[in-house]
Amino acid sequence: MMAEQYESISNLPTEMRAWQVTTPGPIDGDHSPLEFVKKPVPTPQRGETLVRVLACGICHTDLHVTEGDLPVHQEHVTPGHEIVGEVVANGPETNRFKIGERIGIPWLRWTCGVCRYCRSGRENLCPNSKYTGWDHDGGYAEYVTVPEGFAYRIPAQFDSVTAAPLLCAGIIGYRAFERANIPAGGRLGLYGFGGSAHITAQIAIDQGIEVHVFTRGEDAQQFGLQLGATSANGAYDASPVKLDSSIMFAPVGDMVPNELADLEKGGTLALAGIHLSDITALNYQDNIFHEKNLTSVESNTRRDGEEFLTLADRLNIKPETTPYAFEKADEALRFVKKGDIKGACVLKLA
Repeated sequence: MMAEQYESISNLPTEMRAWQVTTPGPIDGDHSPLEFVKKPVPTPQRGETLVRVLACGICHTDLHVTEGDLPVHQEHVTPGHEIVGEVVANGPETNRFKIGERIGIPWLRWTCGVCRYCRSGRENLCPNSKYTGWDHDGGYAEYVTVPEGFAYRIPAQFDSVTAAPLLCAGIIGYRAFERANIPAGGRLGLYGFGGSAHITAQIAIDQGIEVHVFTRGEDAQQFGLQLGATSANGAYDASPVKLDSSIMFAPVGDMVPNELADLEKGGTLALAGIHLSDITALNYQDNIFHEKNLTSVESNTRRDGEEFLTLADRLNIKPETTPYAFEKADEALRFVKKGDIKGACVLKLA
């Protein structure tokens, strides 16, 4: 392994092409916050694997990092955390994956393993956690490293472009689905219908759950109906029926009171995003009473990821993807910001 490791590293280029966030700001402004640059190919450290990126999904969180909705954790960071790639080298004491194996790199990059949350199976709440494309350079690049314990094997049936959105949109949607406490045969509302919601809708429909879509984009509404949703409505429209559970993917706090009002007694609303604008004008009697539940989703555990990828393989969950050339990452992010997405956007690297 050591000979294979060092032989692989010595055969690699020393520089790579990558996108980086210069000064966070509007992606559709006069000056793009993203810059296409040359960076050194990273060297895998102890316990890390070096991956040649094949595809990287465009997640709404990338937009939050690029535009400054999230605080800067690493200067000039390379975004991207829905990464599928080929193992090209292993660092010292690293042997989980073989050279040439295809693996997936998700949002959750590292947890400490010793805090009370990690020790109780809640590593997603680890106060020391690190994230791909925020605390460490991500997949808008030709090469990226990952701690071997935080990567996933990709089911063989999924090509790299199709698999990429599963690694965050899919996993986070799955955790939100679990936290929404949807009863068997119940009614589920999905607010915002981009990469994560359209994967979650497939999981729900395959399990006999009635899905109602709420989103601003007319194309996205039609896409929801094509996937089997019972109804597709505007983002602020009242639900045609009372809902047992809802998941909110749109980062718009003003939508929350309407979503709570649409819930049946004892219903649950799960907020799936890492960023949400302020929630205003909540009324206890109209929005919270009757034992309604409001919860949030913070990242995911590795167990969530393994469970979801197994389920996606078994149910043949297939994200709808729009491939973009690697050189057009800024254009893809601008499209994501418009919000009328049919599925997910994915950067495709040679």
